[in-house]
Amino acid sequence: MKIVKDEVISEIIIEKSRFITYLKRVDNIDEADNYLALIKKKHYDATHHCFALVIDDIKRSNDNGEPSGTAGVPILDVLVKNNINNTMCIVVRYFGGIKLGAGGLVRAYSSSASEALKKASFTTKKRFDRYEVIIDYPTYNQIIYLIKNDIIKNDFTHNITLIIDIDDSKKIDKIKDISQGNALIKYIETIYKDVSI
Repeated sequence: MKIVKDEVISEIIIEKSRFITYLKRVDNIDEADNYLALIKKKHYDATHHCFALVIDDIKRSNDNGEPSGTAGVPILDVLVKNNINNTMCIVVRYFGGIKLGAGGLVRAYSSSASEALKKASFTTKKRFDRYEVIIDYPTYNQIIYLIKNDIIKNDFTHNITLIIDIDDSKKIDKIKDISQGNALIKYIETIYKDVSI
């Protein structure tokens, strides 16, 4: 799943109506509600503030006065089809005097969301397993090439204690092999980190 990295703002004009799209990462409903309130305040004079959001299993959309199913749902469809998560898309419309009809509105809101996504950069949540590894200095010198980018914390005393986050369990097997089974390895937890894609 892709997550929008930085806020994106884009605008298109269709039949004299302005469609201003905001894309932003949101990790919970409170963040989404606050962001929507901010955009509504910024564009208090707009005709509509339609939105969709995806936060893990939560999917919501709102037509905000447009005919049912012509705004929020098309925006949500764009997010879902593009495998987007933890993201809110708000499309602000300033009515230009020409009615678009139901089909025209669906196309306008879909296009607005799609254009904003084209400008976005993304991250994804990647799974890592965190371990504590206690090794001697000779072993450390042999495995540092393998885990240098995975080390979160280290403590150099009589032995070396490392906290590492790894995304490949084969590294643990290699540490065991190199240390000839002398490394003390303890699983701590599974975590998820943002990784640019």
